[in-house]
Amino acid sequence: MATSLEFSEKLIGFGVVGLFFIVIPLFSWYRWKGRSAKEYLLTKENLDKMRDRENQKN
Repeated sequence: MATSLEFSEKLIGFGVVGLFFIVIPLFSWYRWKGRSAKEYLLTKENLDKMRDRENQKN
């Protein structure tokens, strides 16, 4: 028979697994749908945009 400590540890473990494999991928898909991965790559154009924004701030 499992003790309450073992049960609580299993419950925490299943919660972590659920967050890692279900909730986080769903959140990521919802948050980033419709966006291109190219927007986040460090291409020459994106680096130039970042430099221009920094120069405008200063």
